[in-house]
Amino acid sequence: MEPQEIITRTADFIRDKFIGEGSGHDWDHIRRVWVTSRALAATLPHADPLVTELGALLHDVADWKFHAGDEEAGPRAARAWLSSLAVEEEVIQRVETIIREISFKGLGVPTPMSTPEGEAVQDADRLEAIGAIGVARAFAYGGHKGRPLHDPTVPPMQHASFESYKQNTAPTINHFYEKLLHLRERLHTPAARQLAQERHEFMETFLKQFLREWEGEDLATLTPARP
Repeated sequence: MEPQEIITRTADFIRDKFIGEGSGHDWDHIRRVWVTSRALAATLPHADPLVTELGALLHDVADWKFHAGDEEAGPRAARAWLSSLAVEEEVIQRVETIIREISFKGLGVPTPMSTPEGEAVQDADRLEAIGAIGVARAFAYGGHKGRPLHDPTVPPMQHASFESYKQNTAPTINHFYEKLLHLRERLHTPAARQLAQERHEFMETFLKQFLREWEGEDLATLTPARP
């Protein structure tokens, strides 16, 4: 099977599987990661296009967050699909590696990528977690999990292990301080860092306004009616 047919059939498979998903991990998220990964990989000298595109399309095929914390669910599902298309073993292994390495695992846990394709896909996925879409996806996921928007009595945590991070049930606003505000510094490619700057600044502005409204600070701007 030609590479383009493999990519097209994989895109169709993932679109059918994830269209309408409500946690922020839907087909449109995957589609954007796919498009961004392709653009980032084009700026790297040794990134294989087929591996990059398959890694992007399959990066959420069976996310541990929706499979009882099973970190191998994704690689297994990717292997099963790609094997059904008779994809070469080397390509399957490289896609599996991207899926194993891509996840954020807590502030105290390094998450390096071992291939340029993986760097492109991880950067694209992390760009999806910041900026306006990142804010929207954070609250979509929080609502999906039944988490409150904010609770000032619950401080953010710097998770020192992946197990600690996986067990986290904190309010959605904590997620910004536990992960999202730190992604800009954890990107690999110069192109992704360039894109991240404006998105990071948007998040900072959003959080400032959110907390201002939460505390009712904007009420001080109102002028009382005269008797």
